[in-house]
Amino acid sequence: MLSTVLYTLIALCAFAANSLLCRMALQSGDIDPLSFTAIRLASGAFMLLGLLLWQTKLKQTKSQSAQPLTDKGNNISALSLFVYALCFSVAYVDLNTGTGALILFSAVQLTMIGHSVLNKEPLSKVQWGALFVAFAGFIYLMLPSATVPSFMPAMLMALSGVAWGVYSIRGKSCSSPLQATSFNFLRSLILVPILVFLAVVDWQGITATGVYLAIASGALASGLGYSIWYIALPRLKSSQAGVVQLTVPVLATLAGVVVLDEQLTARLVVASALILGAVLVFLMAKKRSV
Repeated sequence: MLSTVLYTLIALCAFAANSLLCRMALQSGDIDPLSFTAIRLASGAFMLLGLLLWQTKLKQTKSQSAQPLTDKGNNISALSLFVYALCFSVAYVDLNTGTGALILFSAVQLTMIGHSVLNKEPLSKVQWGALFVAFAGFIYLMLPSATVPSFMPAMLMALSGVAWGVYSIRGKSCSSPLQATSFNFLRSLILVPILVFLAVVDWQGITATGVYLAIASGALASGLGYSIWYIALPRLKSSQAGVVQLTVPVLATLAGVVVLDEQLTARLVVASALILGAVLVFLMAKKRSV
């Protein structure tokens, strides 16, 4: 139980870091969204490949025999990863932070809870109540900064959320988390040349800062973060995995307060308490029902 909480917490912090890094890079104009996505996926793939080779070498040293690759990912998960990353970057150029986060995590939540309901995963009354409180706290935090979005960016962010929900659900069945994540990133690179071509056609220039932020997003927040998330996912129900991700906007906002000197308000404190408290109740209710 403790290891599951730790893995989940680290992964959620990585997701929040991704939001912060993307926000810093795109809103400052240091890089365009296509280049950011391409560098993010490529650096994530290289980081994960290095981790996979290191893990394989350790296992060979201990057992003195080669370990077979049991999970090479799949094209659907790789496509979901690509769609999530691309739509997230492109949509955030035109959506403000509150609106984009609200659409994204609402889509993730609906996707994963919908999957749970379709597969007849039982939820107790306490869990439904906790889910309602968490979602209410999420809306309470985000709506004051939200504006009516234009149709296309809103649809792109919703598609990004659905893709991330699908990617998370499919991660529950992987036999080797690091292998699956590594190969999914590598598979996604097949589509990266398209991003590079489109970025060159409409070249707007990028700065070293933009490249560094994209690499940090890919190698650290994405590569390491997703591999850890894949470790935590098999230990969580789809409904749990969906509701805990509602904490990411809270963590990202808190990071913005520290890193970007954004204002800390009473509304943020109240919403954080509602969401994190409800998530704890949700998880504890699940533990008692097992």
